[in-house]
Amino acid sequence: MSDLNAILTPGMLVRHPAQPDWGLGQVQSNIGGRITVNFENAGKVVIAGAKVELQPVFE
Repeated sequence: MSDLNAILTPGMLVRHPAQPDWGLGQVQSNIGGRITVNFENAGKVVIAGAKVELQPVFE
């Protein structure tokens, strides 16, 4: 797995590949591989960057 999560910075938009129903998420923080994202339909979720590769959204 490439470490695309390392480029995620607060304010970036992402999607969770395994949870499409969560909708669009905005990165809140990315500290030590723990990425906090605020999703439209799931609220604030802390994601282990080593386990899940979030998909950046460039609109």
